[in-house]
Amino acid sequence: MLLAVVAVGVLTARSQPAEPEPRGSGGAASVNPYEQARRAGVQDLLNRWAAAVREGDTAALASLFDRAAPPEFLASEIRRSEHLADVPLADWGYEIGSDPETPVPTDLAEQLDATDVWAVPAYLRYAIEGADTGSTRKPVALIVARRGESWTLVSDRSLPEYGRHTWRGPWDFGPVVVREVDTGSHSSVVLGHSDQEELIDAIAADLADAVSSVTELWGQDWSQRALVVVSSSQDEFMEQVGADHSGSDIAAVAVSDVVEPGADSATGQRVVFSPAASERLNDETRHSVLRHELTHVAARVATTDGSPMWMLEGFADYAGHRDADVPVGRAAPILAAAVVAHGPPTRLPVDADFMAGGERAQAAYELAWSVSAYVADRFDERALRELYVDLATGPVDSHELDEKLHEAVGLSASEFVTDWGRWVAEGLD
Repeated sequence: MLLAVVAVGVLTARSQPAEPEPRGSGGAASVNPYEQARRAGVQDLLNRWAAAVREGDTAALASLFDRAAPPEFLASEIRRSEHLADVPLADWGYEIGSDPETPVPTDLAEQLDATDVWAVPAYLRYAIEGADTGSTRKPVALIVARRGESWTLVSDRSLPEYGRHTWRGPWDFGPVVVREVDTGSHSSVVLGHSDQEELIDAIAADLADAVSSVTELWGQDWSQRALVVVSSSQDEFMEQVGADHSGSDIAAVAVSDVVEPGADSATGQRVVFSPAASERLNDETRHSVLRHELTHVAARVATTDGSPMWMLEGFADYAGHRDADVPVGRAAPILAAAVVAHGPPTRLPVDADFMAGGERAQAAYELAWSVSAYVADRFDERALRELYVDLATGPVDSHELDEKLHEAVGLSASEFVTDWGRWVAEGLD
């Protein structure tokens, strides 16, 4: 069943920091010469680190590490460089952010006995060729040391006690399998590992049609490309989508960086499949889940977090089902059973229903799908799309809902719910 495994995409998109801005830029505050030299020296180290990883230069990498750095740090960077060899990178670099400084653990500072030790607020900046419209930035809990005039890499392990985390990408979890797919006039990419190659190939084979289907519904005003990541472990999956998505019933999640108000594009957009997806999804449900998550990608710029989930998730589920033309009873079996037992639905699902897990959440998704399917059938897909745009602007109270429904379909909220319930019941006859 599809709705048991579709995951929330837009509402839970991960927040990533905006482009790091050097302290003292714009003339807001002067930077003393020591601070300026410190930043320049470390940025040079970061530039050489990025170049060595991207070029696969093991000797250059080794020369950047402090003599007290854990051997595994260098070993992991060599593995990362090897795993990145086939990944089509458009950008790969490290930069210093403007976050407040955090202390270096006292025991580490004493152990290093260096001229200077700095817990750098660093970020990995990267983009995948074709699939990314711009670079995304991920945190690195970096510690560097200066000995004489030279800066060296000491550690990038996460320091939760100081609220610092190092993000890990697919290349940190093993060799990467890459599939590049033409999606119209653009290029999309599917990344994963060899143990998930069957699912990777199936997604790649369906991706062009999925992008076309979403474009038919949403319109041309989106990137019409995608970066899909297929995880091989729960740790990898949670690293890509966040700890909020640890449920075993999740098949895929769409994530992105924070979208600034008024922006015309979003960075860091990814559709991430869980390690359980290959077992949980058949051809039909995989087809629907991919379109569901791509719809979140397409609509991301037009969507404000906190908007009614019945609209956001119902629209995406409608997009997932629309090519299959499935009847109500098959697309929404829990809803169908409830209608037979208790009559048509009399209220729209609330956000708490979607977050409850289990059958309650499944029922919420089915109800939400049926609302969008009803609007598309009773009115048309243009009305459905316009209703989405009207309602995806943030939290909506009952008065605003009444107004927006009347503007979109000419019905009050009570009339809308009544007619929707009638439509659901008719679909089961």
